Amino acid sequence: MNACIQFGTCSWNYPSWVGLVYSEPQRRAAAYLREYSQKYDTVEIDSWFYKIPDPEEVADYLAQVPASFRFTCKVPQELTLTHLRGKTGAAIGVVNPSFLSPELFEQFLEVIEPMLPKIDAIMFEFEYLNRDKMPSLKAFLKKLDDFLAAMEERGKHLPLAIESRNKNYLSAEYFNFLHERHLIPVFSEKLYLPHIYDLYRQYKDSIDTDVVIRLLGGDRTEIENKSNEQWNRIVEPKPDKEAIVTMARDITHRGHMVTINVNNHYEGSAPLTIEAMQKMLH
Repeated sequence: MNACIQFGTCSWNYPSWVGLVYSEPQRRAAAYLREYSQKYDTVEIDSWFYKIPDPEEVADYLAQVPASFRFTCKVPQELTLTHLRGKTGAAIGVVNPSFLSPELFEQFLEVIEPMLPKIDAIMFEFEYLNRDKMPSLKAFLKKLDDFLAAMEERGKHLPLAIESRNKNYLSAEYFNFLHERHLIPVFSEKLYLPHIYDLYRQYKDSIDTDVVIRLLGGDRTEIENKSNEQWNRIVEPKPDKEAIVTMARDITHRGHMVTINVNNHYEGSAPLTIEAMQKMLH
């Protein structure tokens, strides 16, 4: 794979991007992809975190984009939650029987199979796992290892990517595990997590794959109030974008691809953040 940095956004269905990305509002999320894919190389599909898509949705997305366009996507949260959410689950700590279920993952893969050749990372986004949900990093890695072993028996060789939101998990043991099993590390710049460029500087010798960077930002409610959820201007400028660009450039110098997915919640407007970072890059 040619080493490069590709920019995209976390989701794309934002009417307030008219004038920045789109020429006019659309009635369907998929319809925005046609114009979106003329401006960006990749996009993160966030909505599949909440449900396995219909085959028609997958086909619709593919029909809107050129052959060179790329995707990253999240697996459904049913695969990554240790306990069920909602009134019946979270309140009494009901264990999720589908946590890292190979069978459920197979169902997901079956639906998205037509898109697999265009997917650079299938992301497993794990929430913050306190000791009630997961006793230790060792226990978490054992669960992951069992899942991977089951998938290996099924002959799966997929671009699997892991995102942990436990800062104490982000250690040499964690990054060595990802390295040994050829998993893609997901670096998320997010509230309560260490800066991704500091993490990378500390553990980069354990990173020998492509990388996904997700710029997610700080307090979501605060930035939603500042922006009034009109995502067309920067309301919380971040001073360290240059450090992230330097990190991405170093990864490519090591021969790997970097996908940078930007969320509106990072600074207030993902398209404007990307524009600024592209200028820094060039």
